[in-house]
Amino acid sequence: MKFTQSILAMALAFSLSTAIAQNKKDDVSREIAGLRAVGSPSNPKVPMNWSRYHDLKQMEQFYRDLQKAYPNLIKYESIGKSFEGRDIFVLTVTDFNQGKAEQKPAMWIDGNIHANELQGSEISMYTAWYLVENYNAVPFIKELLKDKVFYIAPTINPDSREYFIYNPNTMHSSRTGRRPFDNDGDGLVAEDLYDDLDKDGEIVMMRRKSKTGRYKVDPDNPNRMVMVKPGEVGEYELLGFEGIDNDGDGLVNEDITGTYDPNRDWGWNWQPNYVQGGALYYPGTLPETQAVKKFIYAHPNIAGAQSYHNYGGMILRGPGAAEDERFYSRKDVQVYDALGKTGEKMLPGYNYIVIHKDLYTVFGGEIDFLALTRGIFTFSNELMTTYKLFNEKAEGGMRQSDEYYEFDRLLMFGDAYVPWKEFDHPQYGKIEIGGAKKNYTRNHPGFLLMEDAHRNAAFTIYHAYHLPKLELMESSITPLGGNLYEVNATIWNTRIIPTHSDHDVKHRIERPNHIRLEGAKVVTGMQVINKDFNETREQKYKPEQIEVNSIDGMSAVQVRWIVRGNPNAAKLIVDSPKGGYQEFQLKETAGKS
Repeated sequence: MKFTQSILAMALAFSLSTAIAQNKKDDVSREIAGLRAVGSPSNPKVPMNWSRYHDLKQMEQFYRDLQKAYPNLIKYESIGKSFEGRDIFVLTVTDFNQGKAEQKPAMWIDGNIHANELQGSEISMYTAWYLVENYNAVPFIKELLKDKVFYIAPTINPDSREYFIYNPNTMHSSRTGRRPFDNDGDGLVAEDLYDDLDKDGEIVMMRRKSKTGRYKVDPDNPNRMVMVKPGEVGEYELLGFEGIDNDGDGLVNEDITGTYDPNRDWGWNWQPNYVQGGALYYPGTLPETQAVKKFIYAHPNIAGAQSYHNYGGMILRGPGAAEDERFYSRKDVQVYDALGKTGEKMLPGYNYIVIHKDLYTVFGGEIDFLALTRGIFTFSNELMTTYKLFNEKAEGGMRQSDEYYEFDRLLMFGDAYVPWKEFDHPQYGKIEIGGAKKNYTRNHPGFLLMEDAHRNAAFTIYHAYHLPKLELMESSITPLGGNLYEVNATIWNTRIIPTHSDHDVKHRIERPNHIRLEGAKVVTGMQVINKDFNETREQKYKPEQIEVNSIDGMSAVQVRWIVRGNPNAAKLIVDSPKGGYQEFQLKETAGKS
């Protein structure tokens, strides 16, 4: 009896301790998890801080961690090397257990072609992270990754990204790559760079007191310089960004690294440097451009694309030059408009515009290479805008600089500017240096970065959702007598993006869609042009495989075969370069398949 009581007591104690331990574990889980905010991953396997900017080592660790946590959803690979030998990585995000990635409609996303435009990388990475972390929580995402594939290149200018982060720069410098040139023609290469005079890691402005100066200190903000009114006596002259005359030619900062533009190095309507500033010797001069182009050409399933830039709050579409407007047909523009105007709702403060009409002319830009060389529906978003500072448009002609100073005063508490300080300059004498830090104005402040990351990621996800999705709407098998049968099938594109852009069809960029009947003795095949009037177009070569130039968005095509012998066991294959690969089973009598 005592033994039994002891066993019971031990069991009770064990149960109690287990319950206490479980409660403690649950308490810890609750402490970690809290209440999941709608739209955010719950307890992500790869926790990330999206209010900061990551260097290349941190970015690669993120790729590695994400692939380890979700091996069936994401893989990363190097697609080539940069000028300085760094890897250019692409993340492939899809459900690898549901079909082959290369047979799904694909969305290309890249960022940071201009290295000082940091947030394109963060938003690209956030997109990959959001997709895989929400795969099991959000049915929409699970269905999307079953149907589609994302190719994401967070930075296609890794050399200068690293240089911008770890070296003194202005907010505008390190836009280019790291290939050096003799910009001032003195026989020396990159010998007169910016100089961080006070060694604080920032390249800011220089000013000097002058009786003939045209600037004064803003009485409402000591960090800001304003131009004096006509007839008013100024206090200072502005001398440009921090630097000294390193080569004794009387100029400061005139021979910096690069100066070319990586976004003028692409193969559509490329123009030499004397026409398009920033171009190099020929399209594809840069190894980074070549790596991306090779990947794009090797993946004809890419149907949509997004390239991230800054600054201005814009959803841009091509063309970059007015003479290329003729390549944008009304049908294609309707697709762009449907996506871009929805994007304006998703991205408050952003405007959907055309590059050459509403911004400036660009020759040899990546967006035209993707859209016009490859027939891909492409957008380029210019991230960050003054609207985001106070969620309102500027009133009364208020200049952008006013808003940034005010934003710093009210929300950054002075963290965005280097206060003016004295410095003895070897050429200019006694000067003062100060101004905006390199990661302010063009790049988001941390707390604004995550919101814009999600909104822009959502826009690209919306774009990807509307890549072609082909379904068998209906099929029928009708006996004709004499052991002959008529097979009809209707293929429906349930999304707004066609399998081929109008530009693609006109210039035969990508092969047509193939709709095949396998496992049947095909006598003849045809596309039904008008069902009511029995108008058809015969497929004379390989009648079992009907070629269809394009299946428009939210539209269907009907195909027909005459076959010998009952085709009940035949298989219908829809093989579209940008619309995906699908297999369907026919039914013996008319009706839904």
